[in-house]
Amino acid sequence: MDKKDVVDTLNTLIETSKDGEYGFRLSAEHAKSPQIKQIFQARAADCAQAAAELQTLVIRYGGKAETDGSTTGSLHRGWVSLKGTLAGFSDQAMLEETERGEDAALKRYRAALQKDDLPAEVRSVVEIQFEGAQRNHNQIRALRDQAREMSN
Repeated sequence: MDKKDVVDTLNTLIETSKDGEYGFRLSAEHAKSPQIKQIFQARAADCAQAAAELQTLVIRYGGKAETDGSTTGSLHRGWVSLKGTLAGFSDQAMLEETERGEDAALKRYRAALQKDDLPAEVRSVVEIQFEGAQRNHNQIRALRDQAREMSN
Protein backbone atom coordinates (compact mmCIF):
# COMPACT_ATOMS: atom_id res chain seq x y z
CA MET A 1 0.00 0.00 0.00
CA ASP A 2 1.52 3.32 -1.00
CA LYS A 3 1.45 6.41 1.20
CA LYS A 4 -1.46 7.94 -0.73
CA ASP A 5 -3.61 4.86 -0.05
CA VAL A 6 -2.69 4.98 3.64
CA VAL A 7 -3.57 8.69 3.80
CA ASP A 8 -6.89 8.09 1.97
CA THR A 9 -7.80 5.28 4.38
CA LEU A 10 -6.91 7.41 7.40
CA ASN A 11 -8.82 10.42 6.07
CA THR A 12 -11.93 8.27 5.63
CA LEU A 13 -11.62 7.27 9.28
CA ILE A 14 -11.06 10.90 10.30
CA GLU A 15 -14.34 11.82 8.57
CA THR A 16 -15.98 8.91 10.39
CA SER A 17 -14.64 10.11 13.74
CA LYS A 18 -15.72 13.70 13.08
CA ASP A 19 -19.18 12.44 12.08
CA GLY A 20 -19.35 10.57 15.39
CA GLU A 21 -18.18 13.60 17.33
CA TYR A 22 -20.80 15.87 15.74
CA GLY A 23 -23.56 13.27 15.99
CA PHE A 24 -22.92 12.57 19.67
CA ARG A 25 -22.67 16.30 20.48
CA LEU A 26 -25.98 16.98 18.72
CA SER A 27 -27.63 14.07 20.49
CA ALA A 28 -26.25 15.24 23.84
CA GLU A 29 -27.89 18.62 23.29
CA HIS A 30 -31.28 16.94 22.94
CA ALA A 31 -31.01 14.12 25.49
CA LYS A 32 -33.32 14.45 28.47
CA SER A 33 -31.59 11.99 30.80
CA PRO A 34 -28.49 13.45 32.48
CA GLN A 35 -26.86 9.98 32.28
CA ILE A 36 -27.44 9.69 28.53
CA LYS A 37 -26.37 13.31 27.98
CA GLN A 38 -23.10 12.59 29.84
CA ILE A 39 -22.49 9.40 27.85
CA PHE A 40 -23.07 11.22 24.55
CA GLN A 41 -20.68 13.99 25.62
CA ALA A 42 -18.02 11.43 26.59
CA ARG A 43 -18.44 9.60 23.26
CA ALA A 44 -18.10 12.92 21.39
CA ALA A 45 -14.83 13.58 23.22
CA ASP A 46 -13.61 10.05 22.41
CA CYS A 47 -14.37 10.60 18.72
CA ALA A 48 -12.53 13.95 18.74
CA GLN A 49 -9.50 12.27 20.31
CA ALA A 50 -9.61 9.46 17.72
CA ALA A 51 -9.72 12.01 14.88
CA ALA A 52 -6.73 13.89 16.32
CA GLU A 53 -4.75 10.66 16.58
CA LEU A 54 -5.55 9.78 12.96
CA GLN A 55 -4.70 13.32 11.80
CA THR A 56 -1.23 12.93 13.35
CA LEU A 57 -0.73 9.71 11.37
CA VAL A 58 -1.82 11.38 8.12
CA ILE A 59 0.77 14.09 8.61
CA ARG A 60 3.41 11.47 9.44
CA TYR A 61 2.62 9.82 6.09
CA GLY A 62 3.00 13.12 4.27
CA GLY A 63 -0.67 13.81 3.67
CA LYS A 64 -3.13 16.60 4.37
CA ALA A 65 -5.45 15.54 7.16
CA GLU A 66 -9.22 15.90 6.91
CA THR A 67 -10.69 18.33 9.42
CA ASP A 68 -14.41 17.85 8.77
CA GLY A 69 -16.92 15.04 8.68
CA SER A 70 -18.29 13.46 5.54
CA THR A 71 -21.21 14.62 3.41
CA THR A 72 -23.05 11.47 4.47
CA GLY A 73 -22.43 12.32 8.12
CA SER A 74 -23.73 15.84 7.56
CA LEU A 75 -26.89 14.44 6.02
CA HIS A 76 -27.22 11.98 8.90
CA ARG A 77 -26.89 14.79 11.45
CA GLY A 78 -29.61 16.73 9.60
CA TRP A 79 -31.81 13.69 9.67
CA VAL A 80 -31.13 13.22 13.40
CA SER A 81 -32.25 16.80 13.98
CA LEU A 82 -35.40 16.36 11.88
CA LYS A 83 -36.27 13.02 13.44
CA GLY A 84 -35.57 14.45 16.89
CA THR A 85 -38.02 17.25 16.23
CA LEU A 86 -40.64 14.83 15.02
CA ALA A 87 -40.10 12.49 17.95
CA GLY A 88 -39.93 15.29 20.52
CA PHE A 89 -36.22 14.57 20.94
CA SER A 90 -36.90 11.43 22.97
CA ASP A 91 -33.85 9.72 24.41
CA GLN A 92 -34.90 6.53 22.68
CA ALA A 93 -34.88 8.28 19.29
CA MET A 94 -31.43 9.77 19.99
CA LEU A 95 -30.09 6.37 21.06
CA GLU A 96 -31.48 4.73 17.92
CA GLU A 97 -29.83 7.32 15.71
CA THR A 98 -26.48 7.23 17.49
CA GLU A 99 -26.54 3.45 17.22
CA ARG A 100 -27.11 3.80 13.47
CA GLY A 101 -24.14 6.16 13.32
CA GLU A 102 -21.97 3.68 15.23
CA ASP A 103 -23.04 0.94 12.78
CA ALA A 104 -21.69 3.08 9.94
CA ALA A 105 -18.46 3.77 11.84
CA LEU A 106 -17.89 0.07 12.50
CA LYS A 107 -18.41 -0.70 8.82
CA ARG A 108 -15.72 1.84 7.82
CA TYR A 109 -13.26 0.56 10.43
CA ARG A 110 -13.82 -3.04 9.28
CA ALA A 111 -13.15 -2.00 5.69
CA ALA A 112 -9.87 -0.35 6.73
CA LEU A 113 -8.81 -3.42 8.70
CA GLN A 114 -9.49 -5.70 5.70
CA LYS A 115 -6.63 -4.03 3.84
CA ASP A 116 -3.80 -6.56 4.11
CA ASP A 117 -1.03 -4.10 3.43
CA LEU A 118 -1.92 -1.49 6.04
CA PRO A 119 1.33 -0.48 7.80
CA ALA A 120 1.72 -2.07 11.25
CA GLU A 121 1.63 1.21 13.21
CA VAL A 122 -1.51 2.31 11.34
CA ARG A 123 -3.17 -1.09 11.78
CA SER A 124 -2.48 -0.96 15.51
CA VAL A 125 -4.15 2.46 15.92
CA VAL A 126 -7.09 1.44 13.71
CA GLU A 127 -7.60 -1.81 15.67
CA ILE A 128 -7.64 0.05 18.99
CA GLN A 129 -10.10 2.61 17.64
CA PHE A 130 -12.28 -0.14 16.15
CA GLU A 131 -12.46 -1.82 19.56
CA GLY A 132 -13.49 1.52 21.10
CA ALA A 133 -16.19 2.01 18.47
CA GLN A 134 -17.45 -1.51 19.17
CA ARG A 135 -17.64 -0.77 22.91
CA ASN A 136 -19.48 2.51 22.16
CA HIS A 137 -21.92 0.66 19.93
CA ASN A 138 -22.59 -2.00 22.55
CA GLN A 139 -23.15 0.61 25.27
CA ILE A 140 -25.51 2.65 23.08
CA ARG A 141 -27.44 -0.48 22.07
CA ALA A 142 -27.84 -1.52 25.72
CA LEU A 143 -29.10 1.96 26.64
CA ARG A 144 -31.47 1.93 23.66
CA ASP A 145 -32.85 -1.43 24.80
CA GLN A 146 -33.39 -0.03 28.32
CA ALA A 147 -35.17 3.02 26.89
CA ARG A 148 -37.44 0.78 24.80
CA GLU A 149 -38.33 -1.31 27.86
CA MET A 150 -39.12 1.80 29.88
CA SER A 151 -41.40 3.18 27.16
CA ASN A 152 -43.46 -0.01 26.96
